[in-house]
Amino acid sequence: MRWWKVLGLAAFVGVAATGVVVARAERRRRAYTPDEIRTRLRDRVAESLEEPESA
Repeated sequence: MRWWKVLGLAAFVGVAATGVVVARAERRRRAYTPDEIRTRLRDRVAESLEEPESA
C-alpha cells in the first residue's frame, strides 16, 4: 500500500504547483492599469481588423 501514499503525495504536489501558476498569472494580469488594458485591447482589435477574413 506504500505506492498509494506516493501517488497521493504526487497529486498534492501537482495541485499545489497548479495553484502557484494560477496565482502568478492572476497577479501578472492585475498588474496592468485600466488604461494599459484599454490600449492593449484597442491594439488587438486594430490588428484583427487589418488581417483579411479567412472565411
